[in-house]
Amino acid sequence: MLCPFCNKEDSRVIDSRAVDDGRAIRRRRGCPHCGKRFTTFETVEQLPLMVVKHDGSRQVFDRNKLLNGLIRSCDKRDKSLESVMILAHDIEQDIHREFEQEVPSKAIGEMTLKHLKNFDQVAYIRFASVYRKFSDINSFRHELDVLLADDDNKID
Repeated sequence: MLCPFCNKEDSRVIDSRAVDDGRAIRRRRGCPHCGKRFTTFETVEQLPLMVVKHDGSRQVFDRNKLLNGLIRSCDKRDKSLESVMILAHDIEQDIHREFEQEVPSKAIGEMTLKHLKNFDQVAYIRFASVYRKFSDINSFRHELDVLLADDDNKID
C-alpha cells in the first residue's frame, strides 16, 4: 500500500478489525520510511444500486438524499444527528438486503416510513406528508388514524 505522506510502497499493517457488521476491514498502517500512520478500509466492490423512478428513469442511489429527507423530517425534534445518521444507515442496509441492483423509489419511501414510525412519529407524519403528497387536512387525518391504530395494536 502506497503511503499517502511520502509515497513509498512498503507500508505495513499494524492492526486489522472488521467494521460495518463484517462488511469491511479497517486496517491501521504504518510507514517505515516516514513513520506516519494512516487508516485504510477494504470492502467488497459492489455494483451501484439504481433507483427506478416513477417515470421509469433510473439514477444511482444517493444516501445523502435519504439522509437529507430524514434530517428535514426530524427538524426541531429531540433527535441527535448521529441517531438520524444511524437510521439512514439502517434503511440503506435494508434496501441492500432486499434489492440487488435496482430498487423502485416507492420501496425506498415505504421503507423509510416503516423505520420512521418507530423512530419518531412526528417525523413520520412530516415525511409522509411530503412523500404521499397530502393535499388536504383529511389526508393528514387519515395518516394519523393509521398511526394511532398501529399504536393501539401494539402489545406492550
